[in-house]
Amino acid sequence: MRRPRHLSPDDKAVWDHVRQQVKPLHPQTRVKPAPVSEPPPKKVVPRPPVAPFDMGAKADIMRPHDILPPLRERLRSAPVAMDAKNFLRMKAGKLKPEGRLDLHGMYQDEAYPELMAFILNAQASGKRLVLVITGKGRVSDGWAPEGRGVLRRYVPQWLQLAPLAQAVLEVRPAHLKHGGDGAYYVYLRRRK
Repeated sequence: MRRPRHLSPDDKAVWDHVRQQVKPLHPQTRVKPAPVSEPPPKKVVPRPPVAPFDMGAKADIMRPHDILPPLRERLRSAPVAMDAKNFLRMKAGKLKPEGRLDLHGMYQDEAYPELMAFILNAQASGKRLVLVITGKGRVSDGWAPEGRGVLRRYVPQWLQLAPLAQAVLEVRPAHLKHGGDGAYYVYLRRRK
């Protein structure tokens, strides 16, 4: 970012001298601007006060915060929408997926239409549990602020948007034998 330039005392004296000698071109046609009505003041919502902190004191780690938990934690803590018996079998890796989609090496604009077509076709053919493999991605190497597991982050979000939301009943991380962190179980609704 550029540093602000400041005038030296000599430059300021020259500028003031020039400014005093300037005369307007058309002084009689000068129009006063119309008075601007001030907008109503915005309603300020007071924030809760920050608790005082003394040097050397322990921080209160149990205080609430507004940081969103990681995606994996949000998926695990989401309420179960499917029947409990099948959910426990799926979670343990005992339910065999009826279909599999591998999105490794795809860009977002390639992966999204593939995912849409796969999920809608799987539901149309009566499949209930499918596996979507996204890959684990890599940790950030400094140049990408959110890391590299783009599909791993976006696939659960895409599954919650229309038109896929009407087809998907449950999205959970896969069991280790089906890909673990790099895959998702997608449990589909029955077609009406």
